[in-house]
Amino acid sequence: MKDMNIKSVIISSLIVWTLGVIAFIASSFVPVMDDPNLQGNWTLSLALIPAGLFGAHIYYRKGYKTNGFKLGLAMFFVAICLDVLITVPLFIMPHGGNYITFFTDPGFWLLGVEYVSVVAAYWQIEKAIVVTRS
Repeated sequence: MKDMNIKSVIISSLIVWTLGVIAFIASSFVPVMDDPNLQGNWTLSLALIPAGLFGAHIYYRKGYKTNGFKLGLAMFFVAICLDVLITVPLFIMPHGGNYITFFTDPGFWLLGVEYVSVVAAYWQIEKAIVVTRS
């Protein structure tokens, strides 16, 4: 944890989480599928790629050398905390959901794997670019 800047992790995670929530909610304004939750998850899974890359860029632009997998896990942990504090009470519970259904949904964990993978991939690409520039 010594090589990780917690403040930058929180800021980057907050940006990615906000973009994800906006994408999920915005998808409900253009009904394409019969299941709005499935549509929101598909939209979120697509939006998570550029959002995760942007969040990783925000973190690494300061020159931190944090392992991308560790950073991805830390950013996902912050997103989980935001989901506990904001997403579930404000967006899930009013529609009949609860913490158990939210956090036991396999789609949630697939999105988490995607999130960590995108951040780790950014780190690998960033390292490869730095090596080729040297």
